[in-house]
Amino acid sequence: MEDAQEAPAVVGCLGSMQRKFQHYVDKTTVWTKTRWLALVVCLLLYVARVYLIQGFYIVSYGLGIYLLNLLIGFLSPAVDPEVEEVLPTKEAAEFRPFTRKLPEFKFWFGAIRAVVVATTLTFFTFFDLPVFWPILLAYFIVLVVLTMKD
Repeated sequence: MEDAQEAPAVVGCLGSMQRKFQHYVDKTTVWTKTRWLALVVCLLLYVARVYLIQGFYIVSYGLGIYLLNLLIGFLSPAVDPEVEEVLPTKEAAEFRPFTRKLPEFKFWFGAIRAVVVATTLTFFTFFDLPVFWPILLAYFIVLVVLTMKD
C-alpha cells in the first residue's frame, strides 16, 4: 500500500527536477560561444584523462562515432535537395535560408551529453576493454573519409 503512495511522490520529484534542469539548459541558448567553449574544455579533459590512463579506447571510439553522426546531421539539410526544387520558381519566389537536419543547440547538447557520459564511463574499469587501438584509429579515419566523401 505504501508503494502506491510513494510512486506518485517519486514521479513528481523527478518531474520537478527535470523541469529545473530544462530551465537551466534553456537559459544557455543565448550563450553560444560559452557553450561551445565548455564543450571544448570537457572534450580536452576527456582526452587528457584517456591519455593519462592509457585505456578506454572502445569508449573513445564510440564517442568519436557518435560525434561524427551528430556532425553529419548538423551539416545535412533538413530537406533533401534532390526531392525539392533547388532554384525558386515564379510560384515560390521567396528565399528560404539553409535549414539543418540537426539544429545547432541540439548538436551541442548531444555532444556535451556524450562527452559527459564517456567521461563517466572512464571511472569504471568494466568499460576498459583490451583492444589494439591503432586498428580502431585506422578504422575511424576510414569511416570519417568515406562519410565525408558523400
